[in-house]
Amino acid sequence: MGTFNDTLLRAARGERTAYTPVWYMRQAGRSQPEYRKIKEKYSLEEITHQPELCAYVTRLPVENYNVDAAILYKDIVTPLPGMGIDVKIKEGVGPVITNPIRTANDVSKLQEFHPEEHVPYVLETIKLLTEEQLDVPLIGFAGAPFTLASYMIEGGPSKNYALTKSFMVSEPKAWFVLMDKLADMIVAYLKAQIKAGAKAFQIFDSWVGALSQQDYSIFIKPVMEKIFKEMKDEGVPMIMFGVGASHLAMEWHDLPVDVVGLDWRLPIKEARQMGITKPVQGNLDPTLLLADWSVLENRTKEIIDQGLQVPGHIFNLGHGVFPSVNPDVLKRLTAFIHEYSAQIVKANASTAK
Repeated sequence: MGTFNDTLLRAARGERTAYTPVWYMRQAGRSQPEYRKIKEKYSLEEITHQPELCAYVTRLPVENYNVDAAILYKDIVTPLPGMGIDVKIKEGVGPVITNPIRTANDVSKLQEFHPEEHVPYVLETIKLLTEEQLDVPLIGFAGAPFTLASYMIEGGPSKNYALTKSFMVSEPKAWFVLMDKLADMIVAYLKAQIKAGAKAFQIFDSWVGALSQQDYSIFIKPVMEKIFKEMKDEGVPMIMFGVGASHLAMEWHDLPVDVVGLDWRLPIKEARQMGITKPVQGNLDPTLLLADWSVLENRTKEIIDQGLQVPGHIFNLGHGVFPSVNPDVLKRLTAFIHEYSAQIVKANASTAK
């Protein structure tokens, strides 16, 4: 471990930094040859249950790409078995649940989550990374209540979330009980991650873009406010992110979060014009990682230029790295983001004198 690089934490607090920090969603795993080799032998669940191996997978992109943060390698459904949900990660499908929630009675049966008892291996992985292996912040994470509820109700991935949305509007009482139970789990889970050494966290509401702004403000926003208010005292940067949810960006900005995550559909410039004043994270379309370098470089410059207009920008993708992405591209892109943004910051500083 060398000198600790806290650039990302400072950007998340809205401070001016010497360059734009960067990390990539799903940077650990799928596109890395070292990871593919591990996957020949172990499943995702087996990797996450072995702290030494999981720590290796988590820190690998930091070593390979020189990114400014590590993101804990695990799945958003990792804590659900602790609540009594029987979930398995099926290769090529995603989380599959054999006892989905369909009634108010199913909600009442959910158990209380205790991180030390239910996911000790996750906390052990964090300790290994933060005490011995990383010189950049480790970002912890949790799935958001809507996204977790969608898996729990649908029984797996869904294209339209019909069962989830109909349960939400036709069983509002049971829905809010479910939201509260998930909020309690998320808060306990994140607090345990921070206690173990995580220096920031991101809440992934991957599928919340399926909701209208009206439904979000009625059925989701209250529980998100509860989570972020309870986490505020932990004193670590809090990032909110979802996919295809540009129409909810201002709703997130209203929450007591530190950083608003943007996917590629909403340019940073437009987000600022809408009234988002908080630090932002994003937002390169991950498909551009498969494009010619000249295209990727130009789009990256645009994002950095827009991000540097206001202090507090963390460069990221608008969603995760695809398995087909060449790791060398990520390494080259990271170096380019650091160099190009540092030049702009320097030039701006000398102009201001």
